[in-house]
Amino acid sequence: MAMGGILLQLPVLAAASAIGQASFDGAQGNLAPSAALGWAGFLDLRFMAESLGILLLAAMLGAIIGFHPATKRRIDHLEEADMAHVFVMYAVIGAVIGVAVREYGTVVGVVVFGIGGLIRFRSSTDSTRDTVRLIIVTLAGLIAGLGLLPFAVMTTLFAFVLIYLFDSSPAYRIRIEGLPDGRTADCANVYRDVLKEQRCKIIAEHHSLGKGRIEFVFRLPRRRSRDHLDTSLRGIAPDLRGDVDWEVS
Repeated sequence: MAMGGILLQLPVLAAASAIGQASFDGAQGNLAPSAALGWAGFLDLRFMAESLGILLLAAMLGAIIGFHPATKRRIDHLEEADMAHVFVMYAVIGAVIGVAVREYGTVVGVVVFGIGGLIRFRSSTDSTRDTVRLIIVTLAGLIAGLGLLPFAVMTTLFAFVLIYLFDSSPAYRIRIEGLPDGRTADCANVYRDVLKEQRCKIIAEHHSLGKGRIEFVFRLPRRRSRDHLDTSLRGIAPDLRGDVDWEVS
């Protein structure tokens, strides 16, 4: 919840900065009406192309930080495996807020802060990923209500594609306990080989030789199911097999 709260405040603070600057510059109320407002905005190809470019750039900038090579070596928990995706989504959220502020100026500031406070203190989402989706759909509704209908549709479709790309290969963590004494390393090799045979992308691996326990954080391919992988893990020879505990992101 703390991580979600911190991340949630980032796009709001970015909007606050833009709004504050506009106030110092003497901007009041709405900016000049945009040609992209209303249903006619779908015919404004320049605005559509520019908005799509902004979303793509924001996603790429978020990916540069989220998928930093050093991050992979520091993954210890399952939720950390999805943080790169969360960074990309928050970068997109920031871009959406930026376009709304650019089109409407300070008039959208109070609304953004109100929505931020509502989501921060009244939402009951269990994960940062769900919080991100809640913010996305709320902003899509907001910009639709403001009249930026093409951008609202584009934001929704863009988020839909990102969610499909990120969630079609979910992250799992398995903890294998009760391994034969003195054979933890051999068991780890066998379990690792099974995961690779099933084309799983191993993100992190941890051994506890003293406790006879190993852990793997990995992504399951789109065309593989958890049940199919679980069957393969149960097929490991009894002298190298332990008790598998699953956790899904």
